[in-house]
Amino acid sequence: MSKARVRAYRDGVLAETLAAILFSLKGYRIIVRRYRSPVGEVDLVATNGERLAFVELKRRKTQAHAAFAVTAKQKRRIMRAAQYWLSSHPHFVDYAIGFDVVLCALWSWPRHVKNAFPI
Repeated sequence: MSKARVRAYRDGVLAETLAAILFSLKGYRIIVRRYRSPVGEVDLVATNGERLAFVELKRRKTQAHAAFAVTAKQKRRIMRAAQYWLSSHPHFVDYAIGFDVVLCALWSWPRHVKNAFPI
């Protein structure tokens, strides 16, 4: 693996850890980190009371760049992965489901965008 690729991976893991800490401070319980399925992946799955959040994490130079990095294709992939996850975890079906985004940028605290895109 190239040095740039290793650094990008390491930075992504750090951003994911910061996002998990942010969610924990907000009262969420992290169920799964880095969930991968045949139809897509979800960075975090977390609950807060009766709300189940499927979280996409975007890390860029600025939070504005991170916000624009969530494409329609990625949203569809995340929703398919969420459906796949729910099919194997039926006890979460009655929860209110939300798709959140965490925007990470250099030298700033991650920003949580709740219900970033509709179901």
